[in-house]
Amino acid sequence: MSDTFERACAAADVPDEGVIPVEVGGVEVAVVKSEGQFFAVRDECSHAQIQLSEGDVGECEIECWLHGSRFDLRTGEPTSLPAYDPVPIYPVRLDGDDVLVDVKNPLNQKSL
Repeated sequence: MSDTFERACAAADVPDEGVIPVEVGGVEVAVVKSEGQFFAVRDECSHAQIQLSEGDVGECEIECWLHGSRFDLRTGEPTSLPAYDPVPIYPVRLDGDDVLVDVKNPLNQKSL
């Protein structure tokens, strides 16, 4: 199996309990740091096609700023309305000072 991880950003670019937008392999991704862990989700709310990277982060969740839908960063599942559908989440790993993301192998296939 080939390595499909690509560099998304420097780990230092992502603030604690924060998020930055990046493009990885042609996919708009929100790279998030919450509770000391890095996560990657598609940078689009499943409810209203709004960039999640403009929302708030806390307790391993990201909130869409427009209507308040929240998503679990570990599963992509919505934890509050009005969203019903999950957002794609991607495998993340650290390589030295870099955050690598694999957009070719989402962790929650059903959300695609």
